[in-house]
Amino acid sequence: MSATTSGTTASPSRDAERLPGRSLVAGLLLGVGTATFVDETVFHQLLRWHHFYDRSTTEVGLISDGILHAVGWTAAIGAMFLFADLRRRRALVGTRWAGGLLAGAGGFQLYDGTIQHKVMGLHEIRYGVDLLAYDLVWNGVGAVLLGAGVVLILRTRTRAAARRASTGSGERGDGRAPGA
Repeated sequence: MSATTSGTTASPSRDAERLPGRSLVAGLLLGVGTATFVDETVFHQLLRWHHFYDRSTTEVGLISDGILHAVGWTAAIGAMFLFADLRRRRALVGTRWAGGLLAGAGGFQLYDGTIQHKVMGLHEIRYGVDLLAYDLVWNGVGAVLLGAGVVLILRTRTRAAARRASTGSGERGDGRAPGA
């Protein structure tokens, strides 16, 4: 079975080498969507510790939660369409996708914990308690997820470079010539 790309016929294994970037984007989007969903569901709805925007009324906070939820679901749905397309083409680079998933979730969590909580002051993790332990755990988990994702992503780049070196190919692993 072959796939047609830009009017040329390429084998599925050729597509797999050409689409590591799409695998990464699909993983990043799903990671952001998943982290948004978990944050919104657990901390905003079940525990009711905060809203996305706590500097106004509860009604505004609930509206902001709805917007955050919609953005998270949009990212997740877009990721699943990309994922399905990659699977259909047999072009999914699984390790790169998994790295993107972890990096997306960790990146969102670190962004939320540092920029939204501390810099912008949109909300805190929880009110009426000493935040140090909460902040350390929240940002620590985000850093571990992000770090694990980056390691997986870099491993796929290292493997692709080694594969190119062993075959003597001048390609970068994404179907483009070096420097393209």
